[in-house]
This record gives sequence, C-alpha cells and structure tokens, in this order.
Amino acid sequence: MIPSLSSLLAFEAIARRQSFALAASELHLTPSAVSHQIAKLEGMLGVKLFERTLKSTQLTPEGAAYLRRISGALAALSAATHEARQGGRHSLYVHASPSFASLWLMPRISEFAQTNPDIALFVSSSPSHSDFQQGLVDIDIRYGVPNWQHLVIEPLSTETIQPLASPDFIQAHRVRHKRDLLHVPLIQSTVNRVQWHDWFSAQGLEGPPERVELSFDRAMMSLDAAAQGLGIALESAWLASAYLQRGQLVPVFSRQSALSIQAHFAVYPQRNTNRPAVVQFLQWLQKACK
Repeated sequence: MIPSLSSLLAFEAIARRQSFALAASELHLTPSAVSHQIAKLEGMLGVKLFERTLKSTQLTPEGAAYLRRISGALAALSAATHEARQGGRHSLYVHASPSFASLWLMPRISEFAQTNPDIALFVSSSPSHSDFQQGLVDIDIRYGVPNWQHLVIEPLSTETIQPLASPDFIQAHRVRHKRDLLHVPLIQSTVNRVQWHDWFSAQGLEGPPERVELSFDRAMMSLDAAAQGLGIALESAWLASAYLQRGQLVPVFSRQSALSIQAHFAVYPQRNTNRPAVVQFLQWLQKACK
C-alpha cells in the first residue's frame, strides 16, 4: 500500500512550511484541495499527522516519524529526476565531512570538473555520515575509525598530526622546545582522533588539560584560530596545506614530533563499485591525495 504522490507532496510541503495555506500556494492548489489530500493520507495510515490551531500547524509525533521515513524517498525521486534531465550526463553525489570539504576538496574540485566535463557533480557536507539506503549519496568521505560494516572502504592518505601556529605567535611566545607548550595557549579540535594528551604522551611529557584555552568541533575553526594567533593547534598538515603554503601557519617543531594516522576514507556501497562516475571520481581522488 503506497499513498498517492500528490498526498505525500502535500504532507511534506505542509510539514516544511508549517502552514496549509503556504503549502497550497507552493503546490499551486487550493487550501481545501491540500486539506483533502491530508485527510486521505490520514485515513489510509489510520493516524493523525498534524495538530492545527488558529496560530500554528505542527506535526504530531506520528507525523514527525512518518516524515523521517519518507523524506529520503522523496529526495531520491527528486535526485533521479534531476539526473534524467541532465541530458545523458552522469551525475555523482558526494558527501564529505565539513573540514575535509572546506579545506581539501573545494580548493581542488575545479580540477576534477575540468577533467571530467561529462559528470554533473553534487557535493554536500555535514558532520553526520550518509545513509546509503536512502539512495541520495554515491560516495561518502568520512573521518574516523573505519568500522563501517557492509561498505567498501578506501583509505585516502596518511596524515601527519603536529602542532601548528602562526610565525608571529611562535616568536612572541618564544616557543623553542616541546616543554614550552605547557605554558602557552593551546587550541583543541574536540572531534580529532589525536588529542593533545596523545601528543604530549608520545613526546614523553605530561600535558595538563587545563592548558587547552580554546576548543572547537571543526578542524577548519581550529586552524583559523591558530592563524589569528590565538594559540597552537594540533592538526593535520595535510588538511592545513593551504595555510602552510600561504605562510599563515608553520610547524612548531620538526617532523619527528608529528604523529601519523589514517583517518579519512572514501566509503560507498558495493553496488556503486562499477559505476563509471564513481570509478572516475575515486581514481581522481586517490591520485590527488598522493
């Protein structure tokens, strides 16, 4: 039993606009026609989807749960329709963690677009991993520990994690030795796999956590703060390559003090293995990461 598409579209529009009248205007229908579609849908489901008052229209708990389940299907229909209208071009939907998308992917995406003009590329970014069952994403570039089951996982690059700071900060605080970090402001990325206590431990030092002056949940914010001279960030030199090339940041110590990890991975379902657009993007990605 599948409801009519018109009923589902009316339901989604009302939930998003929180108004029967606004949804009717968006769908080019009368408010009574939209109300009729919802009445049919509620009758078929046997639940009430909206609570209506004179001032607002809100989803019921049952309505909110239903919206979560169907929103992916509606988005997949929209994506498939958009792809069909591309006139034969291959479409590729890539999702990435925010810092990777901003710091690494976007500065290089023009290269892929220029060398693959037959692929219509769509990029999205959020801290949450994509749900491939919804059919909205072809490749997800993830950060973390690669324990994602039933998916193909390709490591991208070995990263060096090391203290980075602006040249002015290093000079002003006279940072010369590793122990000097016990007495200067430190910047922490709370989502990073390598934390300051890991680095201090690897150097044979005890780093008091109270020395962390600023904390962020994105590497790009941590790097920006360090470039502004607010402290020393413990970040990936790979992601910070643009800052390093511009001279906004420099490694505080030699490469021997860096920790090496693999933390970024291209992840996709097995069904996408032989898709031409997926193969082309992965080949470009692996080459660009070297």
